[in-house]
Amino acid sequence: MTKLDQYVHAATRDNTRRSYQSAIRHFETEWGGFLPATADGVARYLVDHVGLLSINTLRQRLAALAQWHLDQGFPDPTKAPIVRKVFRGIQTLHPAQEKRAKPFQIEQLRLVINWLDQSIESARLTDSHGDVLRHTRNKSMLLLGFWRGFRGDELTRLHVEHVEIVPNEGMICFFPQTKGDRQLKGTRFKAPALSQLCPVTAYTDWIEVSGLTSGAVFRSVNQWGHIGQNRLHEDSLIPLLRSLFTEAKIDSPMLYSAHSLRRGFANWATSNGWDLKMLMEYVGWKNINSAMRYLESVDPFAQHRIESMLTPSEQLVTRL
Repeated sequence: MTKLDQYVHAATRDNTRRSYQSAIRHFETEWGGFLPATADGVARYLVDHVGLLSINTLRQRLAALAQWHLDQGFPDPTKAPIVRKVFRGIQTLHPAQEKRAKPFQIEQLRLVINWLDQSIESARLTDSHGDVLRHTRNKSMLLLGFWRGFRGDELTRLHVEHVEIVPNEGMICFFPQTKGDRQLKGTRFKAPALSQLCPVTAYTDWIEVSGLTSGAVFRSVNQWGHIGQNRLHEDSLIPLLRSLFTEAKIDSPMLYSAHSLRRGFANWATSNGWDLKMLMEYVGWKNINSAMRYLESVDPFAQHRIESMLTPSEQLVTRL
């Protein structure tokens, strides 16, 4: 790879590159499309995958095809009127409700952390070093993910050399590149030291027991207690968290994903008086619409608000 290629490669996030490559592979190899594509070919591709792929996935496939044509110097067929009309028609005739991860509540966080603390102690008593490592890693990942509202890929991309501990105050996590950092200036996130459920203590415990001095913070741990050289893949977070929640006896563990921590923190913060501006600055949201997608009302059916405004006679009629 030449220096020019290295800089071109670095301009796109790894996750985006992988998803675009997968989309192009699907269009060309699995569906049998031709590249460069025609507008009619792209439109037929969309029609053939209605019901098989979600609206968001189809939108991502269009973005990948558009980028491929731009990179190769060809006209972008996805902007053609026929493609736009077909996509609008699909949205109209096949409306889909966006699936959202169930927010992980702080009461559940306490239950899982208590279970992890007990498991760490039991593993130490039985000299099960691998279990000590796994449980300590999971505790650190869970608390940092919740209190910082991190995305799954941010948790897996955090490096030891990019973490600074400020005694008795908190920790600073630096990311050279984040999803919202369009100018590639790097972003610093601060996590507080807390009297309970502390992400800083959990992190320092993990670093101490793992002996890590550089590279990815969160890595695999095999059955013999050997820590992997590379970071956890973000796709492994969902099964890892669901397995952990199952062991800790959390109800309906399959409803949670890595985004559950982010949504859980956002709802905890708003229910405890954080205004939207404060929350957006803390989590790193640039767009108010992005922030609103993570929030759920404390009174989702407005039951308590309406009940409090009813007269006693109206309340009686409502109950009857």
